[in-house]
Amino acid sequence: MAGVDERSVGAGRRPWMVVADRELRDLWLAGRGLPLLLVYTVLLSVTSYLVAANQALNFLEQREAVGLTLELAVAVGALLVLLGAADSVSGERERGTLESLLLSPAPRRALLIGKAVAALSLWAAAWIVSVPYVWYLGRGVDVVGSAAASSLVVGSLLALFLAGYGLVISTIASSNRVSLSVSLFVLLALYAPTQMPTAMQHSWIGELLLRLDPFTAGLRYLGRLVINGHGPGQDAGWLIGPLVAAVVAAAVALTVAGRLSLQGGDRA
Repeated sequence: MAGVDERSVGAGRRPWMVVADRELRDLWLAGRGLPLLLVYTVLLSVTSYLVAANQALNFLEQREAVGLTLELAVAVGALLVLLGAADSVSGERERGTLESLLLSPAPRRALLIGKAVAALSLWAAAWIVSVPYVWYLGRGVDVVGSAAASSLVVGSLLALFLAGYGLVISTIASSNRVSLSVSLFVLLALYAPTQMPTAMQHSWIGELLLRLDPFTAGLRYLGRLVINGHGPGQDAGWLIGPLVAAVVAAAVALTVAGRLSLQGGDRA
């Protein structure tokens, strides 16, 4: 990405808006935004087809079909944000474009906020793509509106969490490979509580671990609202984990922004 020139910053636009504009152009016009969205669309199409086939064979109820597709859409859409954020700083280091960005008049925090906006645009695009699939699978059942709204809320919290987390790792990582590897490893570790025995999950310590895990908690809330037909506030406690994770990750990312430099690792 090219640096942010003084004319752009001095034209009445906030620095983070200038950075976000440049990042969005790079991501969607010359970067990996469209290929990633295409892969996401193909995956969602295959899943929807398989779910619809099972629904036609009476293996799945309509609400279950919508819920399963929606959970996949949210999980993979948030993963796209992580991939974009984890590559944002460490990737520029390896491509040799970070120096011109650091020499621009934009503050370090503005640089990271602009990159976060670009990464979050991947989730926005993924959510828009998922809506027609939800409508198709849920037509005739009063679930489409609540499903779309709840997926937007849950997915946005998870996307904000992963954007902040990915930016932190990308800022301090010594290489792009390390950034992507660590980010994906920790993401996989978040699914560990779901592998506990059923009896353990129903215990107080098991439920606490599930609620603390932002991914598990967010998807559990989504499933209970869409599949079980619960009201939006009935299981709102499951949103505490994703909300806290999103706020903490964003705060840590803004704090680490001051360490943004040409070298990662201990010198970042």
